[in-house]
Amino acid sequence: MSIYEIPLQDINGQEAPLSAYKGKTLLLVNVASKCGLTPQYKGLQALYDEYKDKGLEVIAFPCNQFGAQEPGTHEEIKTFCSTQYNVTFPLYAKLDVNGPNRHPLYTHLTNQETTPDGPGDIKWNFAKFLINPEGDVVARFSPRTTPEDQTLLETLKAQLPK
Repeated sequence: MSIYEIPLQDINGQEAPLSAYKGKTLLLVNVASKCGLTPQYKGLQALYDEYKDKGLEVIAFPCNQFGAQEPGTHEEIKTFCSTQYNVTFPLYAKLDVNGPNRHPLYTHLTNQETTPDGPGDIKWNFAKFLINPEGDVVARFSPRTTPEDQTLLETLKAQLPK
């Protein structure tokens, strides 16, 4: 199944398949508002600001599976992201990234042979998956890899639409 065929909802509850972003480079991130890594929102927004006109979409998927660090409602998450980090990139509905209720998107993502991190369960909030304009998973970065990381930046820039 293509990443573009997986049913998804945005944070407002509207159907929002990734097919809307065909031809763009995607950075998919599972996020949380009450995590030690939450300040990565700032770097993610900076990445989005710098590269959105070059074909990048940063897409956040709130997840409450790690230390219950995303306990809020969708409205609370939207408010937090906009008031604390001025987030303007797309936010999607809360979902599970691991376990028996793992969302099909994360089943697809975590089954891919990727570098620098390989396949397997998500280890924590802010794991990052880079998707090329054709919809292929081309890289996976650990939660502690910041948006400013040189390897992440070089890999991302190489995948931007030509």
